[in-house]
Amino acid sequence: MQKIHPKTLQDLEFPTVLQQVSARCNTELGKELALAITPVSDKEELMQILGQTSEYLASFSNDNRIPNHGFDQINSELGLLKIENSTLEIAGFRKIGGICKTVAIHQKFFKKFKEYYPLLFEKVDVLDGNTEIPDAIDAVIDKFGEIKDSASDELRHIRLQINQVRGKINQSFGAALGRYQSLDYLDEIRESVVENRRVLAVKAMHRKKVKGTVMGTSKTGSIVYIVPETTLTYTRELNNLEFEEKEEIQRILNQLTNHIRPFSDLLKAYQNYLTDIDITAAKAKYAHEMNGVLPEINQERELYLREAYHPLLYLSNKRKHQKTWPQTIKLHPENRIIVISGPNAGGKSITLKTIGLLQVMVQSGMLIPVHERSSVCLFDKILTDIGDNQSIENHLSTYSYRLKNMNQFLKRCNNETLFLIDEFGTGSDPELGGALAEAFLEVFYEREAYGVITTHYANLKALANELPHATNANMLFNSKTLEPTFQLVLGEAGSSFTFEVAQKNGIPYSLINKAKKKIERGKVRFDATIAKLQKERSKMVQTGTRLQEEETKAREEADRLEQLNSKVKSKLESYQELYDHNQRMIQLGNKVNTAAERYFIDHKKRPLISELLRIVETENSKRKKTSAKKAKEKQEQQQQVAQELEQQIKKVRVEKKIKQKKEIQAEKNKPRPVFKVGDRVRMTDGKAVGSIDVLEKGKAVVNYGIFTTNVSVDQLELVEAKK
Repeated sequence: MQKIHPKTLQDLEFPTVLQQVSARCNTELGKELALAITPVSDKEELMQILGQTSEYLASFSNDNRIPNHGFDQINSELGLLKIENSTLEIAGFRKIGGICKTVAIHQKFFKKFKEYYPLLFEKVDVLDGNTEIPDAIDAVIDKFGEIKDSASDELRHIRLQINQVRGKINQSFGAALGRYQSLDYLDEIRESVVENRRVLAVKAMHRKKVKGTVMGTSKTGSIVYIVPETTLTYTRELNNLEFEEKEEIQRILNQLTNHIRPFSDLLKAYQNYLTDIDITAAKAKYAHEMNGVLPEINQERELYLREAYHPLLYLSNKRKHQKTWPQTIKLHPENRIIVISGPNAGGKSITLKTIGLLQVMVQSGMLIPVHERSSVCLFDKILTDIGDNQSIENHLSTYSYRLKNMNQFLKRCNNETLFLIDEFGTGSDPELGGALAEAFLEVFYEREAYGVITTHYANLKALANELPHATNANMLFNSKTLEPTFQLVLGEAGSSFTFEVAQKNGIPYSLINKAKKKIERGKVRFDATIAKLQKERSKMVQTGTRLQEEETKAREEADRLEQLNSKVKSKLESYQELYDHNQRMIQLGNKVNTAAERYFIDHKKRPLISELLRIVETENSKRKKTSAKKAKEKQEQQQQVAQELEQQIKKVRVEKKIKQKKEIQAEKNKPRPVFKVGDRVRMTDGKAVGSIDVLEKGKAVVNYGIFTTNVSVDQLELVEAKK
């Protein structure tokens, strides 16, 4: 299967579904990747994903609940492991240990219940089990995130010394405290803590009587905080030991990092698995809330959605305690295209979106809210044209945009395509737009594509009735209450209830009756301004633009040819010079080689030098310097060629302008025909032929058979005079 276009996903509000799935993920990484879900192109992979989601959903209704899969992502730790001599922090080790233990729990669980969850067991069973990593981490770090004393013998020894020194500090401090207290040197609070050190609270007047290091004073200055001299020696020893402890801890963490480093790929696979399980669980929760199931995936090209709900509408109404109406629709080789008609606000568009969204969800590995006996097939392409697609950015009207969209449909549509089009053919003249829509629909039908469209056009309803593998459908509407029932019925077209709905909404009956009479006459009167589509001034502007474009193209072509000719000429000259130079070098080399061989035999320097000087003088005599006169002549010759080419271009431009002016003048001088009632005529820039019914004051009423129009005779040209 091919990848479905993002525009289709946007039209069907698939990103909103992804947001709701993402909200049901437990982990940040799962939430992020859930938003990036797209239709799966590989069928085998898709069936695996659908099966896994269905198995997870089944776990909600049995006693064998799947264990928790929560984890903290380790992307930064995986990045550090790729850097040589890097060291992980304690928090990173704890996250890695947690992931390993969670995967181990899943492996044990799914192995025990593989009969219930065969696909989920297969997913986790491909991962290599590993207890070495968590065991190594647990041997170093305790459950509170502290390095254990047993992490190394050296660390145990250092911490033992630290405890001993701290005992001596407390003992010496207690002795000093008792001594200075008995001498009444201390304040009532006796002691305090400054910079994590116990200090004596000495009265300011006795500060010089207490030996030690001053750490500060109180705000009032009445108390001076002093570390007793007897504890300073032990404090320095403690600082040294604490530094050694940090060094040993760093060494232990380095060693642990190096031990784990070879398993970085396995850790990445563990994280990917838990992320996938998180997304699978979120899909299952989403399906559980909207009664989603896994329909049959068939190979018979049949799409049978029985009692199908629109997921977003269903969940929205569920929160509001409102009823949602299901739809049943069936597409198969004998009924590939359905044309849905009926009144506005009757549910046509929501039915269309339901079909498309459910199909996209299935092909993205999600369960859907349909009857369990539903059956779906898979499509390579899903093409949509839904909603108001007016493009402000590209200055395109709705109809222009839809035409461009239809052009893409024509390029991509085949027998593996599902197309969904809302209000097919709207945006233009009803008759012309309907005819074009009919032509498009015939092409889609001939290519054996599957599709559903909504429309008000009678000709499309008639076409669906005529084509053997297409059918009409309608959204039921209560003709008495004029309320929609939101039920789709296959086999017959629907009425728009235009006048009935208008009457219900307070439109005067006299106005409705007048409109009905206009329909009965079968005539359509156009606004006179619409008939004046092209004027002489716009034609002149177009002609001038065309001439300017042709002139620009001619100038660009002349410049291009001139540059090409210059490049070719320059290359030929360069090649010739290179060839001549190489020939001279070969001859010169032969002469030098001969002289070298002679010297090799007789070892006589004087004849060698004489021969080399003779060769040099001979070569210099052959060198010719180009005179300034010849260079000037060459430059003048090039300028002359350029002037001749420019004159030829100007001549061509003048001839084109003269020819164009003659054609315009001839068109202006052409005598206007005298029209009579009954003459067959057409508009100067039109193709439809009609007959003149009335002539009055330079105006003519032209009858085209199904309608008449009032136009100026200046806009008409004679096709056939009345006999």
